[in-house]
Amino acid sequence: MRVVSGIQTTGNLHLGNYLGAIKQWVAMQDQGECLFFLADLHALTGTVTPQELANSTIEMAATLFAAGIDDRSILFNQARVPAHAELCWILQGTARMGWLNRMTQWKDKAGKNRDGASVGLFTYPVLQAADILVYQATHVPVGEDQKQHLELTRDIATKFNQDFGVELFPLPEPLISKAAPRIMSLRDGNAKMSKSDPSDLSRINLIDSDDTIAAKCRKAKTDPEPLPDSFDALVERPEARNLVTIFAALADRDPQSVVEEYAGQGFGAFKPALADLTISVLGPIRERLTALLNDRAEVGARLAKGAARASALAAPTLKAAQQAVGLQV
Repeated sequence: MRVVSGIQTTGNLHLGNYLGAIKQWVAMQDQGECLFFLADLHALTGTVTPQELANSTIEMAATLFAAGIDDRSILFNQARVPAHAELCWILQGTARMGWLNRMTQWKDKAGKNRDGASVGLFTYPVLQAADILVYQATHVPVGEDQKQHLELTRDIATKFNQDFGVELFPLPEPLISKAAPRIMSLRDGNAKMSKSDPSDLSRINLIDSDDTIAAKCRKAKTDPEPLPDSFDALVERPEARNLVTIFAALADRDPQSVVEEYAGQGFGAFKPALADLTISVLGPIRERLTALLNDRAEVGARLAKGAARASALAAPTLKAAQQAVGLQV
């Protein structure tokens, strides 16, 4: 089992990023061989601020290392493994315009200004396919918004194999792990936790101090009603539901068991318990992250080491693809 997954290079990560994606990656390391990459090449499809891209790549890598990504897996950034871009170009001869035109994310991101969108934004699903196929991945973690991209990858792999009479690319399967919790804003239970929210009180940043975490939990929006004994009863209480969801995700518990423990109690009792739990989980991550960000050269060296391991795995597949289309004899 070989798992491949990528993540956007964004800085200033928060609790929602950790519980929604990073924690899932850490757990995957025990399920099979994992390659995780920072999608810095994909970042070029939008507006680029060079120094910001460079900084956020290091910060994202440091965050993943601090959260528990270790030598059980391979972590690298795309740009250090040229095989991604080389295979992407080969696969662009296989992919079809009609396939890409149907991609819903292209339609959503380009909007009405399709003529003004970058070519990279249109073709980046082919790079996603190369990201996966260059390692002959057997499984890819997918959310609802990525299912179409995996289907495109499978279509490209099938057509390439058929067109050139080879059995080079296996068809990757979706990896459905435990559903990642959807973490909402601490100020609005109907909006996702986001670093773009102008209010810092809406999120818990991974670099927040213990005191700041406690204060944000204390000030989190709730309602005056006590907690019920059924998680389903919180469906019309989004802020309360969100805090219970966060508690359960941090404690690796079912939300139902959390409300049963605190049933009949108000948030005056629940919030301090949530703060203590959040600090106990995020505190060690923050300490490791701070140390790593104070030695960015070391983070870069670890990325380079991961890239060397990834390149060695990618090389045979790239060579076989080149031979299949006649670029190598």
